[in-house]
Amino acid sequence: MDLHERHAVYAASDDEDEDEVAPASPPVERITVKPKGTAFSPGGSSSSSAATATEHHGAVEMVTGSDGPGQQQQAPLETTVAELEARKGGRFAFLKRPQFWIVLGLSQALAITQTGTNTLSTLLAMAGTSIPAFQSLFNYVLLALIYGSITVYKYGINGWLRMVRKDGWKYFILAFLDVEGNYFTVLAYRYTTILSAQLINFWAIAVVVVISLLFLHVRYHVAQYAGILVACGGLGLLVASDHITHSNGGPALNAVKGDLFALLGATCYGFSNVAEEFLVSKRPMYEVIGQLGFWGMFINGVQAAIFDKSSFRAATWNGKVAGYLVGYTLLLTWFYTAAPIVFRMASAAFFNIGLLTGNFWGVAVGTGVFHLKIHYLYPIAFVLIIGGHFVYYGTEGVLGEAKKPWLGENQEGGDDGLGTARRHLENPNVLV
Repeated sequence: MDLHERHAVYAASDDEDEDEVAPASPPVERITVKPKGTAFSPGGSSSSSAATATEHHGAVEMVTGSDGPGQQQQAPLETTVAELEARKGGRFAFLKRPQFWIVLGLSQALAITQTGTNTLSTLLAMAGTSIPAFQSLFNYVLLALIYGSITVYKYGINGWLRMVRKDGWKYFILAFLDVEGNYFTVLAYRYTTILSAQLINFWAIAVVVVISLLFLHVRYHVAQYAGILVACGGLGLLVASDHITHSNGGPALNAVKGDLFALLGATCYGFSNVAEEFLVSKRPMYEVIGQLGFWGMFINGVQAAIFDKSSFRAATWNGKVAGYLVGYTLLLTWFYTAAPIVFRMASAAFFNIGLLTGNFWGVAVGTGVFHLKIHYLYPIAFVLIIGGHFVYYGTEGVLGEAKKPWLGENQEGGDDGLGTARRHLENPNVLV
């Protein structure tokens, strides 16, 4: 039998062999055998799931089962992708569904959140406290405390330890890429102009698209490439407006060095976004976010101790600075909590397109905080970027990019949590 997905749990008694995988509870996973030459429906009854395999059988398709400690048994499918497309498909199918508006609104909420963190970082620097690595440490600690605790509660301490031993290296790589993306992007602003750093934002989208093509076997439609170009054209207008109004931050201290740091940071972001999209499509969100915070806490802590030591001593510490740090941490924790939902409902590419409006929201916030003025090109640029979102999904089916190509036709290898396509197949009326 060709099993599409290995379904097992980590939890086991302490006296078992370290590498042996044993179920935390009596095994209840079901498989459906597709006899050669017969019709097959993944949403079939339990009796069909128990069908006996004959000598000549087709591929085995996992209908339900668990893929980790504490993960609940997946419910049987109420419909299939083909049936859903037949009922609700057609031209602009995804644009007509409420899920598009939800993910669009969520992506803009994340762009505004990012603007908030950037604003608070600027206020910290203006107050005499510039500690780019150290100020992100509290976010990773909070993520580890919240979502790590949920993971331990769900899996049990033995199950959590087994998960770390088996999959910890994946989350370490994810956390390393995320930490370095944050660090090098902030570092770039010390040496290059804001104008140059904004232009390099294009590179993060290019990295995401290329990595998704090569490793996740995602195939983009012409409309999706067109949507990306339209949105990037809007970013180009934002950059042009900054150049016209001389809002690019003045002369660069070391443009080449700064641009290289920005490219490196954007590359790390691209890899980490694609890796997180892959992981949250297969595993529970609390596990992924908890592990990101757990490993990020150590990586970022070591980095802050090495590179922020002198800055930490010279920093200004008072009630206002403490308030800025608390606000920054809470906003960033919300950002890391909501981003996986966008990765599930849409993709890493859509996530990065949504963040392109951050410059517009930054100026909008800056009018009140820093007394900036909105140039006439900014609203035009914003409309172009948002319009790119509509073009991007103009040819997508009912499920949009929530249907991940690496999870199987009916998402047999995926998690059925919040925002996943599998969840929609189990309950076609669910919104998220």
